[in-house]
Amino acid sequence: MDLRDKISDIVVGASELMLSDTFEISQKEGYANIVTSSDVAVQEYLRAHLLELLPESGFLCEEEDFHDLSHEYTWIIDPIDGTANYSRGIDECAICVGLKHLSEMVEAVVYLPRKKELFTASKGGGAFLNGKRIHVSDRPFQNAVLCTALCVYHKENARVCSEIIYDAFMQCNDVRRFGAAAPELCYLALGRCELYFEYNLSPWDYAAASLILTEAGGVISDLHGQSPSLTSCSGILAANTLENLQQMVKIVEKHL
Repeated sequence: MDLRDKISDIVVGASELMLSDTFEISQKEGYANIVTSSDVAVQEYLRAHLLELLPESGFLCEEEDFHDLSHEYTWIIDPIDGTANYSRGIDECAICVGLKHLSEMVEAVVYLPRKKELFTASKGGGAFLNGKRIHVSDRPFQNAVLCTALCVYHKENARVCSEIIYDAFMQCNDVRRFGAAAPELCYLALGRCELYFEYNLSPWDYAAASLILTEAGGVISDLHGQSPSLTSCSGILAANTLENLQQMVKIVEKHL
């Protein structure tokens, strides 16, 4: 069994902790940013089992302030991406585990347990959904679907986000908002959509999914077309083709 398969088994095992209907909800920064007892339980499970795989590895996790970046290998974890969706019974919620070696992602698993969709990738090895190889679509910008959001944690940025979304909407086919970054980036890798824009994300929101996307032939950048940070917050653009990404960069820079 290779490393990706071992990580996948751990992630699927952790997902059992999400199946309870008795989780507790608390607020981190008001109603927009919540955490459930399932988030904490999943993260603890992942840390314990992943550390057994790589005893000298570090962790960058969303919950409980695990930010240890001093190791050659670092696990970047979002125990539940889309916690608001999860707490309301919406399917777009995922466990995200990425492994960073020095400055690049080398392994990734994003699992949507309510949909039984397991996205995986290894650096140079392609991207897969439930073991079947996946690839981005070849749709041009005018036939593209954009996944996006309105920066719910910082609503003071909603106006500029709205202007960017409107501008892109007038040039593409349509817009979707599923409420979770990693599933949306994986949908892009699968060809369900072609464009992605988010004004500000934490690395655990996109690190694992970024490898799945690029291994599926897609492209990802910050808001200015540069490589996004894997260790600090960043605006994120993604697309099925470099041409479509560059068009999104032009739209965003016009409004910033």
